[in-house]
Amino acid sequence: MTPNLILYAVPFFLITVILESYVVFKQHRDFVETKDSLTSIGLGLGNLFIGLLTKSVIYVCYFYVYDHWRLFDLSISWWWVWVFAFFADDFTYYWFHRISHEVRYFWASHMVHHSSPKYNLAAALRQTWTGNLSGAFLFYTWILVIGVHPFIVFFFQQISLLYQYWIHTELIKKMPNWFEYIFNTPSHHRVHHGTDLEYLDTNYAGVLIIWDRMFGSFQQENQRPHYGLTKQIESYNPAKIAFFEWMQICKDIVHSKSLKAAWNYLIGPPGWSPDGSRLTVEQMRQQNKSKTE
Repeated sequence: MTPNLILYAVPFFLITVILESYVVFKQHRDFVETKDSLTSIGLGLGNLFIGLLTKSVIYVCYFYVYDHWRLFDLSISWWWVWVFAFFADDFTYYWFHRISHEVRYFWASHMVHHSSPKYNLAAALRQTWTGNLSGAFLFYTWILVIGVHPFIVFFFQQISLLYQYWIHTELIKKMPNWFEYIFNTPSHHRVHHGTDLEYLDTNYAGVLIIWDRMFGSFQQENQRPHYGLTKQIESYNPAKIAFFEWMQICKDIVHSKSLKAAWNYLIGPPGWSPDGSRLTVEQMRQQNKSKTE
């Protein structure tokens, strides 16, 4: 079984969160708040606990796919298989992440990560409790069908999550230009967490920002973003945040006037409404464009 690298990294996470908070306090900056950070840590611990419960089910699923449906026998000892797996994992993360912003069903889980109005290392720990339960892990099964061993898939999933920890900070402004061009960085990911209209639904990268450059979702950081959600939850309760959007979906479906509306509330883009009382990101951009013309 693949070692749980995230579990081993918990002490490092907590130490660096405290160090960053100390530096921010000494510099009289405004992007760390105690209650907000504790909420993020609570959501992170909840994610870790739920992950321990669901990981065995995912292991069974992945090994079943690998044992019964793989097309090729790719040895775990071949170096190029690891290279392929890295790019395959990062490519898959990009598209799953993008879909998580475009389909409300998946946004209901991912929204948790965007719920902090602060951007710091603690916010990196603000993870979903329902991601695995809603089937996020299924997006990676194509890599298993190709013939990559589940051990390697699990390994790079954890590596991706670990890499993305350090980019959740405002203390690092810019990396060298070559690094900014290839890799996801604090600057790129700050944009992703921004609620400013030009920043919404951009920079979906995990490790490599090249996917955003290739698929037209890249946005440069032009000014300091405003963080959080377009409509903040205004709560420090981890459980409320973890299930908030799922409850909103249920309410919308119950009060919908047709099966089509109910379906669109579930799989349509976040913000979709049949009467236009709420707006999707695309509708907000169109509205803003019409105002400026």
